[in-house]
Amino acid sequence: MNARLCTRKLNFALFFLLSGLLSGCFTEQKSRVAPETRSETLPSPGSTVQPIALARAIDIAQYQADLKQIASDEFAGRGVGEIGEQRFVPWLIAEYQKIGLEPGNAGAFTQTVPMREMTSTITQELQFVGAKGTQKLNAGVDYTLASKATKSPAVLRDSELVFMGYGVDSANERWNDYADIDVRGKTVVVLINDPGFHTGDVSLFKGKAMTYAGRWGYKFEEAARKGAAGCLIIHDDVGAAYGWEVVKNGWLRPEFELAGSAAAPTLQMHGWISAETTTKLFANAGLDFLQLRAAAGRRGFKPVSLQAKASAQISISSVEKSSQNVLGMIRGSKRPDEAIIYTAHWDHLGTNSTLAGDQIFNGAVDNATGVAALLEMARVLKVEQPERSILFMAVTLEESGLLGSRFYAENPSFALNKTVANLNMDALKLIGPSQDVEVVGFGNSSLERILEKFAAQQNRSIAPEPTPQNGFFYRSDHFNFAKVGVPALYIKTGQTHREKGAAFGAAWSDAYTRDRYHKPGDEYDANADYRGVAEDLQLLSLVGLELANRSDFPNWEADSEFRALRDAMMVPK
Repeated sequence: MNARLCTRKLNFALFFLLSGLLSGCFTEQKSRVAPETRSETLPSPGSTVQPIALARAIDIAQYQADLKQIASDEFAGRGVGEIGEQRFVPWLIAEYQKIGLEPGNAGAFTQTVPMREMTSTITQELQFVGAKGTQKLNAGVDYTLASKATKSPAVLRDSELVFMGYGVDSANERWNDYADIDVRGKTVVVLINDPGFHTGDVSLFKGKAMTYAGRWGYKFEEAARKGAAGCLIIHDDVGAAYGWEVVKNGWLRPEFELAGSAAAPTLQMHGWISAETTTKLFANAGLDFLQLRAAAGRRGFKPVSLQAKASAQISISSVEKSSQNVLGMIRGSKRPDEAIIYTAHWDHLGTNSTLAGDQIFNGAVDNATGVAALLEMARVLKVEQPERSILFMAVTLEESGLLGSRFYAENPSFALNKTVANLNMDALKLIGPSQDVEVVGFGNSSLERILEKFAAQQNRSIAPEPTPQNGFFYRSDHFNFAKVGVPALYIKTGQTHREKGAAFGAAWSDAYTRDRYHKPGDEYDANADYRGVAEDLQLLSLVGLELANRSDFPNWEADSEFRALRDAMMVPK
């Protein structure tokens, strides 16, 4: 069999030796290696031997070309419901067809996601009136505010402000900030992240590692369930894991929700207030914000009145629209009704005509890197003739609360008990080769053992994400698969650069978050180091291929919160 293999134009050894010369580093091998002859030895960095791992190597030059196109101005920031979506979706379908993928949704390449687009216009600025007078605020500078109320205008009129600590009600953690107060009609002011985060108390929740209760979406949902009129989250860079500009840029865009979803309690208004606004609000009530923040992280904390009332008014326009998940499939040769699903969100923030200078949010890292990865892995795995089907799904509305993947999880093309696993790619790190592979949500599922095997053959180890306090496990599309019980894996290039050490990787991540994340500066960079992405795509391809050629199903670990859901769906009916 090996004698019939065509020689690659450049093997992995040459790729590693020519680390700075990215074009043409990986090229296609034209013959397919039968699974039974595939070696499970992968090239080590700097190796001069090219063992056979996949019949077709990762073509990093093609990956870069795709990335450049996806992040180009032509697609206008890939805004949902905007010209960017109208241009991008047909382009992606055409690329799927060039690769030879089949339609992945009952004969169609798209899945229509019904949505409601809501635009909030502040017609009366937020202000706080207390014993020391009126604290007048400026939208975008001191606060952000929006509404999903069913009637326009949404109004806060002399709504009592109450500091609710972290705004969490969790029976599992025996914690309820709402236990001793009726917040109906009030506006609750809450901290971002979890109890235990700011004080570093590892006995509370998961210490500094964020849980779902620490996410902004949960804070709004819980306040609405308790009957509050409004909810304001106190922003801080560390607790939120991003700066105020990210919050402001999000507020400038319409909000979306799935149309036709079961009605849920709704706040009149929801938003964020800046650290400076918060300090002044507390001081006007004769309170020390930092002292109360520390107290909020201890059991027994009681809500505190801020001795002020909030007023504001928002005009709401609501339009029924739809967006598209884009699905292409390799049909399984033996068990086509069982599927591995690769996901990456295609949407980003579109354009903002009110900005001076660059108005396009190109989203090169977030998440053109992931969509380009979908295409390259589809090319690699197409020639492998997998036994199970492999679905490549570019999902919409990730930036609006993971709504596209949520819709798919509620309306799947493959039955959930036939869905083997989800492998998610979001904001791949362009830092070059790493010694480790970051697993977001480390220790959750048996998928990590397969990942670890192939990572070891790359002379890499798997490791927990370095910043669990940022809550990335709850911030990307794999979470919707987890919530319905499907084992999911979300990895990133590790932080320890093979040549430059851990500090280099940390500095890259910090600089990206500070300077580019959700900003117009997230543009394609031809000079970035794509070697690490090449390794990661090879790794994810091998994990998916192994799953596709096995007959068993992975599961969550016994102590995972998602295990019971998976066990229940796999019981024969």
